[in-house]
Amino acid sequence: MHRPSRRAALPALSGSLAALLALSACGSDAPSAGAGADGRPSVVASFYPLQFATQQIAGDAVDVSVLTKPGAEPHDLELGAQEIGAMTQAGLVVYSDGFQPAVDDAMGQVDPNHVLDVASAASLTLESTEDGHEHADGEQHSADDGHDHSGNDPHFWLDPQRYAAVAKAIGARLAELEPSQAATFGKNTDAFVARLVALDDAYKAGLKSCTNRVVVTSHSAFGYLAQRYGLEQHGITGITPEAEPSAAALKEISDLVRAEGVKTVYQETLVEGRFAETVASSTGATLATLDPIEGINDASAGKDYFEVMRSNLQALRTGQGCS
Repeated sequence: MHRPSRRAALPALSGSLAALLALSACGSDAPSAGAGADGRPSVVASFYPLQFATQQIAGDAVDVSVLTKPGAEPHDLELGAQEIGAMTQAGLVVYSDGFQPAVDDAMGQVDPNHVLDVASAASLTLESTEDGHEHADGEQHSADDGHDHSGNDPHFWLDPQRYAAVAKAIGARLAELEPSQAATFGKNTDAFVARLVALDDAYKAGLKSCTNRVVVTSHSAFGYLAQRYGLEQHGITGITPEAEPSAAALKEISDLVRAEGVKTVYQETLVEGRFAETVASSTGATLATLDPIEGINDASAGKDYFEVMRSNLQALRTGQGCS
Protein backbone atom coordinates (compact mmCIF):
# COMPACT_ATOMS: atom_id res chain seq x y z
CA MET A 1 0.00 0.00 0.00
CA HIS A 2 1.26 3.45 -0.81
CA ARG A 3 0.28 6.31 1.47
CA PRO A 4 -0.96 9.14 -0.77
CA SER A 5 0.95 12.39 -0.57
CA ARG A 6 -1.10 15.26 0.86
CA ARG A 7 0.70 17.88 -1.17
CA ALA A 8 1.73 18.35 -4.75
CA ALA A 9 5.14 17.06 -5.81
CA LEU A 10 7.84 19.57 -5.03
CA PRO A 11 9.09 21.39 -8.14
CA ALA A 12 12.75 21.51 -9.00
CA LEU A 13 14.84 24.37 -7.68
CA SER A 14 14.17 27.50 -9.66
CA GLY A 15 16.98 29.01 -11.71
CA SER A 16 17.14 32.01 -9.40
CA LEU A 17 17.44 29.87 -6.29
CA ALA A 18 20.08 27.66 -7.87
CA ALA A 19 22.01 30.75 -8.89
CA LEU A 20 21.73 32.20 -5.40
CA LEU A 21 23.05 29.01 -3.85
CA ALA A 22 25.94 28.89 -6.29
CA LEU A 23 26.74 32.55 -5.67
CA SER A 24 26.75 32.14 -1.89
CA ALA A 25 29.04 29.13 -2.17
CA CYS A 26 31.59 31.15 -4.13
CA GLY A 27 32.06 33.85 -1.47
CA SER A 28 35.60 34.03 -0.12
CA ASP A 29 34.32 33.80 3.48
CA ALA A 30 31.73 31.09 2.85
CA PRO A 31 32.22 27.74 4.59
CA SER A 32 33.03 24.75 2.42
CA ALA A 33 30.18 22.60 1.12
CA GLY A 34 28.76 20.42 3.84
CA ALA A 35 29.97 22.71 6.63
CA GLY A 36 28.04 25.12 8.83
CA ALA A 37 28.84 28.79 9.33
CA ASP A 38 31.38 27.90 12.06
CA GLY A 39 33.15 25.32 9.90
CA ARG A 40 31.71 22.25 11.61
CA PRO A 41 30.09 19.58 9.42
CA SER A 42 26.39 20.32 8.98
CA VAL A 43 23.67 17.73 9.35
CA VAL A 44 20.00 18.31 8.55
CA ALA A 45 17.51 15.98 10.24
CA SER A 46 13.97 15.82 8.93
CA PHE A 47 12.07 15.61 12.24
CA TYR A 48 12.57 15.54 16.01
CA PRO A 49 13.50 11.91 16.84
CA LEU A 50 16.21 11.97 14.16
CA GLN A 51 17.40 15.39 15.31
CA PHE A 52 17.53 14.24 18.95
CA ALA A 53 19.47 11.05 18.22
CA THR A 54 21.91 12.88 15.97
CA GLN A 55 22.52 15.60 18.56
CA GLN A 56 23.04 13.07 21.33
CA ILE A 57 25.61 11.19 19.25
CA ALA A 58 27.34 14.14 17.58
CA GLY A 59 27.64 16.41 20.61
CA ASP A 60 29.32 19.69 19.70
CA ALA A 61 31.32 18.21 16.82
CA VAL A 62 28.53 18.67 14.28
CA ASP A 63 26.05 21.46 13.53
CA VAL A 64 22.62 19.76 13.62
CA SER A 65 19.45 21.44 12.37
CA VAL A 66 15.91 20.16 11.84
CA LEU A 67 13.37 20.72 9.06
CA THR A 68 10.25 20.25 11.22
CA LYS A 69 10.04 23.07 13.73
CA PRO A 70 8.90 22.48 17.34
CA GLY A 71 5.14 22.16 17.61
CA ALA A 72 4.64 21.47 13.88
CA GLU A 73 2.95 18.30 12.68
CA PRO A 74 5.68 16.47 10.72
CA HIS A 75 3.40 14.46 8.42
CA ASP A 76 2.33 17.64 6.61
CA LEU A 77 5.66 19.47 6.52
CA GLU A 78 6.07 21.87 3.62
CA LEU A 79 9.52 22.99 2.51
CA GLY A 80 10.51 26.39 1.22
CA ALA A 81 13.59 27.48 -0.73
CA GLN A 82 15.59 28.04 2.45
CA GLU A 83 14.99 24.51 3.74
CA ILE A 84 15.75 22.94 0.37
CA GLY A 85 18.92 25.02 0.12
CA ALA A 86 20.03 23.77 3.55
CA MET A 87 19.44 20.19 2.45
CA THR A 88 21.44 20.54 -0.75
CA GLN A 89 24.36 22.18 1.08
CA ALA A 90 24.47 19.85 4.09
CA GLY A 91 27.19 17.33 4.69
CA LEU A 92 24.46 14.85 5.59
CA VAL A 93 20.65 14.73 5.47
CA VAL A 94 19.06 12.22 7.84
CA TYR A 95 15.47 11.23 7.05
CA SER A 96 13.09 8.26 6.97
CA ASP A 97 11.66 7.40 3.58
CA GLY A 98 7.86 7.34 3.41
CA PHE A 99 7.14 9.48 6.48
CA GLN A 100 7.15 13.04 5.12
CA PRO A 101 6.09 13.43 1.48
CA ALA A 102 7.70 16.88 1.15
CA VAL A 103 11.07 15.53 2.28
CA ASP A 104 10.75 12.47 0.03
CA ASP A 105 10.08 14.77 -2.93
CA ALA A 106 13.03 17.03 -2.13
CA MET A 107 15.52 14.18 -1.79
CA GLY A 108 15.80 14.03 -5.56
CA GLN A 109 17.70 17.34 -5.37
CA VAL A 110 20.19 16.13 -2.74
CA ASP A 111 23.43 14.32 -3.56
CA PRO A 112 22.76 10.65 -2.63
CA ASN A 113 26.26 10.48 -1.13
CA HIS A 114 25.09 12.99 1.49
CA VAL A 115 21.92 11.13 2.51
CA LEU A 116 21.11 8.66 5.27
CA ASP A 117 17.69 7.01 4.98
CA VAL A 118 17.11 5.27 8.31
CA ALA A 119 14.03 3.29 7.20
CA SER A 120 15.97 0.09 6.56
CA ALA A 121 17.81 0.27 9.89
CA ALA A 122 14.45 0.84 11.60
CA SER A 123 13.05 -2.42 10.18
CA LEU A 124 9.64 -1.04 9.25
CA THR A 125 7.65 -4.28 9.25
CA LEU A 126 4.15 -2.98 9.98
CA GLU A 127 2.00 -1.95 7.05
CA SER A 128 0.08 1.23 7.72
CA THR A 129 -3.54 1.62 6.74
CA GLU A 130 -6.06 4.42 6.99
CA ASP A 131 -8.66 2.36 8.90
CA GLY A 132 -6.70 2.34 12.17
CA HIS A 133 -5.52 -1.28 11.83
CA GLU A 134 -1.99 -2.46 11.07
CA HIS A 135 -0.67 -5.76 9.75
CA ALA A 136 2.58 -7.37 10.81
CA ASP A 137 5.09 -8.61 8.26
CA GLY A 138 4.04 -12.05 7.07
CA GLU A 139 0.29 -11.46 7.27
CA GLN A 140 -1.89 -11.34 4.19
CA HIS A 141 -1.40 -7.59 3.82
CA SER A 142 2.24 -7.34 4.88
CA ALA A 143 4.48 -4.69 3.36
CA ASP A 144 7.31 -5.53 1.02
CA ASP A 145 10.81 -5.12 2.38
CA GLY A 146 11.92 -2.96 -0.54
CA HIS A 147 13.27 0.54 -0.91
CA ASP A 148 9.85 2.21 -0.92
CA HIS A 149 8.60 2.44 2.67
CA SER A 150 5.65 4.76 2.00
CA GLY A 151 3.15 2.02 2.93
CA ASN A 152 4.83 1.20 6.25
CA ASP A 153 4.21 2.54 9.74
CA PRO A 154 7.09 5.02 10.17
CA HIS A 155 6.89 5.48 13.98
CA PHE A 156 9.92 3.31 14.80
CA TRP A 157 11.22 5.57 17.62
CA LEU A 158 8.35 4.53 19.91
CA ASP A 159 10.04 1.12 20.06
CA PRO A 160 13.35 1.71 21.90
CA GLN A 161 14.95 -1.31 20.23
CA ARG A 162 14.24 -0.01 16.74
CA TYR A 163 15.35 3.47 17.79
CA ALA A 164 18.63 1.98 19.05
CA ALA A 165 19.24 0.34 15.67
CA VAL A 166 18.68 3.70 13.97
CA ALA A 167 21.03 5.41 16.43
CA LYS A 168 23.78 2.96 15.54
CA ALA A 169 23.27 3.69 11.84
CA ILE A 170 23.49 7.43 12.52
CA GLY A 171 26.64 7.00 14.59
CA ALA A 172 28.32 4.98 11.86
CA ARG A 173 27.46 7.54 9.21
CA LEU A 174 28.65 10.45 11.34
CA ALA A 175 31.99 8.66 11.70
CA GLU A 176 32.24 8.63 7.90
CA LEU A 177 31.34 12.31 7.74
CA GLU A 178 33.93 13.36 10.37
CA PRO A 179 36.49 10.55 10.82
CA SER A 180 38.53 12.54 13.34
CA GLN A 181 35.59 12.31 15.76
CA ALA A 182 34.80 8.63 15.16
CA ALA A 183 35.85 7.53 18.65
CA THR A 184 33.68 10.21 20.27
CA PHE A 185 30.71 9.29 18.09
CA GLY A 186 31.14 5.64 19.00
CA LYS A 187 31.26 6.44 22.72
CA ASN A 188 28.20 8.68 22.47
CA THR A 189 26.29 6.08 20.46
CA ASP A 190 26.99 3.46 23.11
CA ALA A 191 25.77 5.81 25.85
CA PHE A 192 22.59 6.68 23.92
CA VAL A 193 21.85 3.02 23.21
CA ALA A 194 22.40 2.17 26.88
CA ARG A 195 19.71 4.69 27.83
CA LEU A 196 17.37 3.12 25.29
CA VAL A 197 18.07 -0.35 26.70
CA ALA A 198 17.17 0.93 30.17
CA LEU A 199 13.98 2.47 28.78
CA ASP A 200 13.10 -0.79 27.05
CA ASP A 201 13.60 -2.66 30.34
CA ALA A 202 11.33 -0.16 32.13
CA TYR A 203 8.58 -0.70 29.55
CA LYS A 204 8.90 -4.48 29.72
CA ALA A 205 8.57 -4.43 33.51
CA GLY A 206 5.92 -1.71 33.61
CA LEU A 207 3.60 -3.28 31.03
CA LYS A 208 4.10 -6.92 32.00
CA SER A 209 0.94 -7.24 34.09
CA CYS A 210 -2.02 -5.17 32.82
CA THR A 211 -5.73 -5.86 33.19
CA ASN A 212 -6.43 -4.70 29.63
CA ARG A 213 -4.02 -4.95 26.71
CA VAL A 214 -6.22 -3.20 24.11
CA VAL A 215 -4.97 0.35 23.47
CA VAL A 216 -7.22 2.83 21.65
CA THR A 217 -5.35 5.87 20.30
CA SER A 218 -6.13 8.99 18.25
CA HIS A 219 -4.10 7.75 15.31
CA SER A 220 -2.12 4.61 14.61
CA ALA A 221 1.30 5.79 15.78
CA PHE A 222 1.89 3.16 18.45
CA GLY A 223 2.01 -0.06 16.44
CA TYR A 224 5.67 -0.84 17.10
CA LEU A 225 5.34 -0.01 20.79
CA ALA A 226 2.27 -2.23 21.05
CA GLN A 227 3.96 -5.05 19.18
CA ARG A 228 7.08 -4.87 21.35
CA TYR A 229 5.23 -5.00 24.67
CA GLY A 230 2.32 -7.30 23.88
CA LEU A 231 -0.39 -4.68 23.49
CA GLU A 232 -3.07 -4.43 20.79
CA GLN A 233 -3.38 -1.01 19.19
CA HIS A 234 -6.56 0.31 17.59
CA GLY A 235 -6.35 3.80 16.07
CA ILE A 236 -9.43 5.99 15.68
CA THR A 237 -7.77 7.13 12.46
CA GLY A 238 -5.00 5.42 10.53
CA ILE A 239 -1.44 6.57 10.02
CA THR A 240 -2.54 10.05 8.94
CA PRO A 241 -3.43 11.98 12.11
CA GLU A 242 -5.55 14.61 10.32
CA ALA A 243 -7.78 12.03 8.61
CA GLU A 244 -11.43 12.23 9.65
CA PRO A 245 -13.03 8.89 10.48
CA SER A 246 -16.48 8.16 9.10
CA ALA A 247 -19.50 7.80 11.35
CA ALA A 248 -19.32 4.04 10.75
CA ALA A 249 -15.65 3.97 11.81
CA LEU A 250 -16.41 5.92 14.99
CA LYS A 251 -19.21 3.48 15.79
CA GLU A 252 -16.91 0.52 15.16
CA ILE A 253 -14.20 1.81 17.50
CA SER A 254 -16.80 2.75 20.13
CA ASP A 255 -18.29 -0.75 19.92
CA LEU A 256 -14.78 -2.18 20.38
CA VAL A 257 -14.18 -0.01 23.46
CA ARG A 258 -17.36 -1.35 25.04
CA ALA A 259 -16.79 -4.97 24.00
CA GLU A 260 -13.19 -5.07 25.23
CA GLY A 261 -13.85 -3.19 28.44
CA VAL A 262 -11.44 -0.42 27.48
CA LYS A 263 -11.29 2.14 30.28
CA THR A 264 -9.04 4.76 28.65
CA VAL A 265 -8.91 6.40 25.21
CA TYR A 266 -5.69 8.25 24.35
CA GLN A 267 -5.47 11.62 22.61
CA GLU A 268 -2.16 13.27 21.69
CA THR A 269 -0.43 16.64 21.70
CA LEU A 270 0.15 17.84 18.13
CA VAL A 271 -3.27 17.14 16.61
CA GLU A 272 -6.80 18.17 17.58
CA GLY A 273 -8.44 15.54 19.80
CA ARG A 274 -12.16 15.83 19.12
CA PHE A 275 -12.53 12.27 17.79
CA ALA A 276 -10.84 10.77 20.85
CA GLU A 277 -13.10 12.96 22.97
CA THR A 278 -16.15 11.72 21.04
CA VAL A 279 -15.26 8.06 21.56
CA ALA A 280 -14.44 8.60 25.23
CA SER A 281 -17.63 10.53 25.98
CA SER A 282 -19.87 8.09 24.11
CA THR A 283 -18.44 5.04 25.89
CA GLY A 284 -17.76 6.43 29.35
CA ALA A 285 -14.01 5.89 28.95
CA THR A 286 -11.46 8.21 30.53
CA LEU A 287 -9.50 10.51 28.21
CA ALA A 288 -5.71 10.51 28.67
CA THR A 289 -2.71 11.66 26.63
CA LEU A 290 -0.24 9.40 24.84
CA ASP A 291 2.39 11.38 22.95
CA PRO A 292 3.79 9.97 19.66
CA ILE A 293 6.83 12.25 20.17
CA GLU A 294 6.83 13.51 16.60
CA GLY A 295 7.91 16.85 18.08
CA ILE A 296 8.44 18.54 21.43
CA ASN A 297 6.41 21.62 22.37
CA ASP A 298 5.01 23.37 25.44
CA ALA A 299 2.28 20.74 25.74
CA SER A 300 4.78 17.87 25.88
CA ALA A 301 5.11 16.06 29.20
CA GLY A 302 8.88 16.49 29.26
CA LYS A 303 11.72 18.35 27.66
CA ASP A 304 13.07 15.49 25.54
CA TYR A 305 12.36 12.02 24.14
CA PHE A 306 13.27 10.10 27.29
CA GLU A 307 11.14 12.21 29.60
CA VAL A 308 8.09 11.98 27.33
CA MET A 309 8.55 8.23 26.84
CA ARG A 310 8.54 7.74 30.61
CA SER A 311 5.43 9.90 30.86
CA ASN A 312 3.84 7.70 28.19
CA LEU A 313 4.73 4.62 30.23
CA GLN A 314 3.03 6.04 33.28
CA ALA A 315 -0.05 6.96 31.21
CA LEU A 316 -0.23 3.41 29.86
CA ARG A 317 0.23 1.85 33.29
CA THR A 318 -2.63 3.93 34.65
CA GLY A 319 -4.89 3.60 31.60
CA GLN A 320 -4.37 -0.14 31.10
CA GLY A 321 -4.58 -1.06 34.77
CA CYS A 322 -1.01 -2.32 35.11
CA SER A 323 0.42 -3.44 38.41
